[in-house]
Amino acid sequence: MKVQKYQTMPNSATPPRQQSSSLFPTKRPKRSQQQAMPPRAGVPARPMAPAPQPRPLPPRESAPVYRKRTRNRAVWIIGAVSVGVVFTAVALVMLIVGLSFMRGILPGVQVGDVSLAGLTVNEAAARLQNEYNTLTLRDGIRTWEVNAQTIGVALDAQQTAELAYAQGRRDGNAGQALFGKIKIDPVITVDATTADAELTRIAQQVNIAPQNAGVTLQNGKAVATPPELGRQLDVAAMLQQLQSDTAFVDGDLVLVMRDVAPAVTDSSALVASANALLNNPLDIRIYDAVTGDSIYWSLMPDTWGTWLSAEPDESSDIGLALTLQDAPLRDYLQAQANNTFDTSRTVNIDEGVLAVQSALKQGRPDAAVLTVEHLARTHTVQAGESIISIAWDYGIPYLFIQQANNNIQGVSVGQEITIPPADAFLELPVVPDKRIVVSISQQRTWIYENGQLKWEWPVSTGIADSPTWPGVYQILSHEPNAYAGNWDLYMPNFMGVYQPIPGSDFTNGFHGFPTRGGGQLLWENSLGTRVTYGCILLSNQNIRLLYDWAEEGVVVEIKA
Repeated sequence: MKVQKYQTMPNSATPPRQQSSSLFPTKRPKRSQQQAMPPRAGVPARPMAPAPQPRPLPPRESAPVYRKRTRNRAVWIIGAVSVGVVFTAVALVMLIVGLSFMRGILPGVQVGDVSLAGLTVNEAAARLQNEYNTLTLRDGIRTWEVNAQTIGVALDAQQTAELAYAQGRRDGNAGQALFGKIKIDPVITVDATTADAELTRIAQQVNIAPQNAGVTLQNGKAVATPPELGRQLDVAAMLQQLQSDTAFVDGDLVLVMRDVAPAVTDSSALVASANALLNNPLDIRIYDAVTGDSIYWSLMPDTWGTWLSAEPDESSDIGLALTLQDAPLRDYLQAQANNTFDTSRTVNIDEGVLAVQSALKQGRPDAAVLTVEHLARTHTVQAGESIISIAWDYGIPYLFIQQANNNIQGVSVGQEITIPPADAFLELPVVPDKRIVVSISQQRTWIYENGQLKWEWPVSTGIADSPTWPGVYQILSHEPNAYAGNWDLYMPNFMGVYQPIPGSDFTNGFHGFPTRGGGQLLWENSLGTRVTYGCILLSNQNIRLLYDWAEEGVVVEIKA
């Protein structure tokens, strides 16, 4: 058998493929020997050196890394340019706005809620003076407008305007003054004395009185009502607040109000007595002491029962007393007066309220008496009239008419003079159920009680040179034995009635037969004729009766 020889190639060459013999097939080399695979057909087999281990390829992302860094750098450049442009634009706008407001207050500056944008100092001062001329008082619910000066508050408008102008220039933040908002306080001075007086006056308007627990009418029966807190202006705290720099920031002044507790918080003990009272109407007697006439204002329980309240009363067994709420009672009396009287008469509402409350405390809702008040009149002088004749006709001593008209000594036709009120001499509370009437022309007197004639007697009045003057007067005093120095007379059981001379304590009145010189009895046989020096003479027996019967305040009507 013939064996073919082969030549070993260098390591770099591909070894020729071995030729297999059909007689002696070759064995496949094991993988552990790392021999080369047989060559493909048609390619000479060459011996191969062991294949070197390949190095790991670089990551495919290496090329994009370079590109990403380049893009980030571009973004940063663009951003920086944009920011620069924005800042440049802002600076330009600030410059433009600043130039626009260079002579005026910057646009974001205001005093309280008053904008001063673009105004000069003088213009701003004028606007502030106008805006802060009126203050708005607030108590949390209500508002009142008041003049600032009347409450002692003065705005320094010029200094406030200068402070506003300085914002963004010498003071404050320029950017905020240009594009934001800067609010400064007004410069205020306060006159404490004026403020105290005005706040005390204002308190009367803004205070809300506490409401005591009371009694009201529901379905015809009295039931207890709950109390209500009141509110009161704290004047001392307000004076302190006025000194605050921020008290008037918005032209408003917030009132310091304090709660006021009611005196009565439980009125259940009064329900029974209220039910007893509510069986009757509330009758208010309106008494005209000049004419002696009376009218009645009546309210049914379903109306006045809703006004019931309570108040402390030490004289009461339960420490409480029924009363009426002031406001509805006062409104009712005023409305009735407006509908009842003309311009010559009226009633005192304050006295009326007290009279009704007093009657209710007594448990007598029909016992209230309200006296009519007369007003001054105007008289036009007619032909033939004099001051004395006019005074006699009106029932006013003539010296008082002179006094009411600047002490005039005479009058002329067509002249208008003032006549004092017809009740000018009613100095004391009147006694409505007793009345004494004296007639000068008839020389008699009539004494009435509860509208009925009690006595009728003869009298003597003053002589022509010292007359008894007609008019409506009162019993003013009681003297067991008065002395008249001008005539050296002692007058028993003297009761003063009126003073004919303004400012003098000289008094005319009732008395019995006078004595002189230690016991001489005068005018005993002259009763029924004019013999006195202005007084009204009664017999000793009758004067003693009248002296004991007529208390001070009883009306005496003297007719011509």
